Amino acid sequence: MASMGEPPSLKRLDAPSNRVGDQLTITPLGAGNEVGRSCVYMSYKGKTILFNCGIHPAYSGMAALPYFDEIDPSTIDVLLITHFHLDHAASLPYFLDKTTFKGRVFMTHATKAIYKLLLTDYVKVSKVSVEDMLFDEQDINRSMDKIEVLDFHQTVEVNGIKFWCYTAGHVLGASMFMVDIAGLHQPRHIREKCFTDVIHTTISHGGRVLIPAFALGRAQELLLILDEYWSNHPELHNIPIYYASPLAKKCMAVYKTYILSMNERIRNQFANSNPFKFKHISPLNSIEDFNDVGPSVVMASPSGLQSGLSRQLFDIWCSDKKNACVIPGYVAEGTLAKSIISEPKEVTVMNGLTAPLNMQTSTFLKELMPPNIILVHGESHEMGRLKTKLLAEFAVCNTKIITPKNCQSVEMYFNSEKMAKTIGRLAEKTPEVGETVSGILVKKGFTYQIMAPDDLHIFSQLSTANITQRITIPYSDAFGVVKFRLEQIYECQVINR
Repeated sequence: MASMGEPPSLKRLDAPSNRVGDQLTITPLGAGNEVGRSCVYMSYKGKTILFNCGIHPAYSGMAALPYFDEIDPSTIDVLLITHFHLDHAASLPYFLDKTTFKGRVFMTHATKAIYKLLLTDYVKVSKVSVEDMLFDEQDINRSMDKIEVLDFHQTVEVNGIKFWCYTAGHVLGASMFMVDIAGLHQPRHIREKCFTDVIHTTISHGGRVLIPAFALGRAQELLLILDEYWSNHPELHNIPIYYASPLAKKCMAVYKTYILSMNERIRNQFANSNPFKFKHISPLNSIEDFNDVGPSVVMASPSGLQSGLSRQLFDIWCSDKKNACVIPGYVAEGTLAKSIISEPKEVTVMNGLTAPLNMQTSTFLKELMPPNIILVHGESHEMGRLKTKLLAEFAVCNTKIITPKNCQSVEMYFNSEKMAKTIGRLAEKTPEVGETVSGILVKKGFTYQIMAPDDLHIFSQLSTANITQRITIPYSDAFGVVKFRLEQIYECQVINR
């Protein structure tokens, strides 16, 4: 097998000329500008993950496999299977038994159960010669022993790689995986900018913005962002912002009291004024108190749009394409908020009648606001159409849409600040400005700590030792030469005894 480091047949796609920061490499080994044999390789900070391990339904034998020869399977830490369809999971018995893969493989409980049924049937109905069979029933049974299962929202850590999965719909057990390697997140200020950009754009076009949110937690965080944004944009001062939740109003007094329990940013703001004493946001008790005469922003509970003020405003605003509904977080299955994510053409309002859904729905990808989107598992022409649509939707955030072919590597670079915490006796006092802190830097996983040498055995499994070394150098020439050189270097007098 060729190593993934520099295999000669791999092609790089959109590789930047200025390579700075930590490199993330994503390579489709299958499903690149095609439908079938889904298999995507990802490498970051020395960790490698393979997503899916399918076959191409149009081919048989080895030709149906992903391009496994382009990687070294022994270097892969984790293999994650999203669902049980053959084009996403059917080469797994081959990969586990016939390659050098030594990592761990995960899927959900339902995926594992149906995976065995589907692959067993696939072996029975495949009309190929014995020589062309990729695996048999014994291989499938052996693979079952190697597959580990996880629940939705359960966090698993393998070799410094954290991952968890969300329900993806599609088929029973299908999942979307979120992977965290060394805190790989989009910077907070970029996510905040995308949130405020969506709102500002809607307002500037004469629209209204509804933000259905939980009464506590996320709502207060978003209100702080909006109040600060309004303060920095005088042209918006005539646009009202309301939060409508009796519970939020009661709890706001508690938030104003426990400022010292919050992060440094909020504590610093409190030195000048209470950040929860909003300048541009007003409470809204009921829809009867709401003067709906122009653009506005309303944050209202409940987050799922099941009832209450958020649902009342949604029913009024949903048919106008100038308006927007920004869903800021997780929504439960079975709620209206969950259903409108798929952008149906019609919705049922509270009086039982249907109404056209024309308002923009900003959620999921717009909630994540990723700087890069890589499209796989689609026919080339159709993916081109999707790319065009996504480019238009994400224009405000300059999101890059990439459609690599099989074995084309996409390289991305992330600048991450490395923070080291002082612990032990080094942390007993705060250093003065400009003072140098001296200690030993210890790296464990992706965290860094600085400690005094004497504390090394307390906070780590390392220890210190003193080594006395005497160096003897054979020398047969005249000592006067050595004496002269030493006196020149050290500006001293060497006495020969």
